[in-house]
Amino acid sequence: MWGKILKWSGWKVSITAPQRDKCVICVAPHTSNWDFILGLFAYYSLGRKANFLMKEFWFFFPLKYLLKSLGGIPVPAKKTGRSVTREVIELFRQKAYVNLAVTPEGTRSRRKQWRTGFLHIAYEAKVPVQLGIIDYSNKDIIIKDEFIPSGNVERDMEFVKTYYSHCEKAAKYPQKFTI
Repeated sequence: MWGKILKWSGWKVSITAPQRDKCVICVAPHTSNWDFILGLFAYYSLGRKANFLMKEFWFFFPLKYLLKSLGGIPVPAKKTGRSVTREVIELFRQKAYVNLAVTPEGTRSRRKQWRTGFLHIAYEAKVPVQLGIIDYSNKDIIIKDEFIPSGNVERDMEFVKTYYSHCEKAAKYPQKFTI
């Protein structure tokens, strides 16, 4: 069903990265709420399930049951003293299957400083990072490449940003994307 919806709307799914029981899926550019829906549909169309981080604000009754069933992990909006990164690393250790989709920009607005938590999570959990692109210019959802983080966050982030450096035109709103 998910694949048919995408196909009817003109989208292709080009996910060729190996299916993993555990991985982090880095998705950029992230300039629209549609990124979430398209990515979710694409992943589900292959029979895969992804987890995602979302502001705790959205996990209210009854929406919280839907979001959790879709793989949602609530993130507190306020500083609670909890480390979301540590909690997600622990989740990887406890669960047999975690495919965590993250947007390093952390927001749909233009942001020069990307978040690095996903690199810490992947390194500490000893899982690969798969690199995804939602390409609005070609109506293609792509996850083809992956890498194992080295533990050197600056070098790994430089690699990630270089990978996405050609993606400005792929964004739904190119003016909101920057590396």
